[in-house]
Amino acid sequence: MEVQRLTLVLIFSVTLTTANFAATAEEHADPSIAELATDDAYNTSAILPIAESNPVISPIETSLPTRRIAPPLPVDLWQRIRNGFAMAKLDSEKVRSNEDFYADRPEYIKRIVERGKRYLFHIVEEVERRGMPAEIALLPIIESAFNPKAHSDRSASGIWQFIPSTGKNYGLKQNWWYDERRDVVAATGAALDYLQNLHRMFGDWELALASYNWGEGAVGRSLMKNRSNGLPEDFHNIALPPETRNYIPRLIAIRNIILNPGAFGIELESVPNEPYFGRVEATRHIDIKLAAKLAEISMDEFKALNPGHNRPVINIDGPRTLLLPAEKVEVFMENLKAHDRPLVTWQAYEVKKDETIEKISARYGISVGRLKETNDIYTNSAITAGQILLVPGNGRPEGMDISVMSNKPATPKMLELSFVYAVRKGDSLLGIARRHEVTVEQIRSWNGSTGRLLQIGQKLTLKHKFADKSVLPAVKAKLALPEKKRM
Repeated sequence: MEVQRLTLVLIFSVTLTTANFAATAEEHADPSIAELATDDAYNTSAILPIAESNPVISPIETSLPTRRIAPPLPVDLWQRIRNGFAMAKLDSEKVRSNEDFYADRPEYIKRIVERGKRYLFHIVEEVERRGMPAEIALLPIIESAFNPKAHSDRSASGIWQFIPSTGKNYGLKQNWWYDERRDVVAATGAALDYLQNLHRMFGDWELALASYNWGEGAVGRSLMKNRSNGLPEDFHNIALPPETRNYIPRLIAIRNIILNPGAFGIELESVPNEPYFGRVEATRHIDIKLAAKLAEISMDEFKALNPGHNRPVINIDGPRTLLLPAEKVEVFMENLKAHDRPLVTWQAYEVKKDETIEKISARYGISVGRLKETNDIYTNSAITAGQILLVPGNGRPEGMDISVMSNKPATPKMLELSFVYAVRKGDSLLGIARRHEVTVEQIRSWNGSTGRLLQIGQKLTLKHKFADKSVLPAVKAKLALPEKKRM
């Protein structure tokens, strides 16, 4: 009996001791460990060596859930893009035709990559931040081949090809000095805002992209027509113009080539998965030529990163950011600090009564052609008294600070139309030139130095420039295509 009583006491003591040990272990355990194991995957130092700091607890009993280790970021930006592809596969004759188009032009692909490597990292960062398919980052290949100076005959501009009205609707400023449609950072933000709005509107990336090309109003009307006729309401079944019908197959073809360039015989140059450019806040007017010199880069490189500037001098009429190669930001800042001469060599000049462009160009030591180009003065356009021109300084005191031109509106882009003229009886080069508001020299340059004697029926190539497509003649209207990104 005594032995049985002692046995029960011993069992009770052991049970109580074990309970105390377990309570102590629970009291000292870190309550955040489970959260760290699942949510703080990047902070490996936050995990304590539990088995060593709490030897009472068996390592087997306290083993944590398997930690989620973030995969290392790819070194090559193309691989990062591949990892983000999310659009549906599309196998069609149009896709294969576009694949062949690009595969047959490896040099063209090479030029696209050479230009695009400046902007692609920034675009990918923005696309990922917004949770959009990585294919969207390739859209500028279709729109502009990553040419920031691209300008269509429908007045679309920049790598994302905004027309003026849509650019303004999405906050892109456009004036005589600067066109934010060509600003890589501003235009990328606006384009992605626009695409996200289209996706919210249609709930489908294919329809969103079709709307980006053709206009959401046109796509919406095409969808409504199918709905009223009981037809499917998707990209593949609605009525679309040929350009828009081919838009997504082109993007998918590019996606397929990026995914497996070797299969198409393309050698895709590696693009580092790191920022290409850094940013500098500009607070004073500065010549573009000087800015490039201070950054120790070529003019071409500076203009490729800052393509929105329309003039040879940057007019700081508000917050303005300059983009420079990332490794040149400090170089620029140090050189600017050491620069003790004027930052601007241009000035504003008010045209006097009876002055001609030739007289002003001679006074300021600039060619007539260069002066016209700088001030958007086109052939046969006269200057008038009171007109403000941008001219070189050249030490002449009569000029004004360029700030007086800050409110100058944007100059309409000139569109050029070529057509063939058949020589009629009694025609002369001078008469044809005057009738079509061109010069004899221009007619000769367009037609291989045509002689003075003309023959009836002889075909001459003539060209007209127009400030806006609304004034193009009827022959141009017949070629009308869907207006890109019309609101």
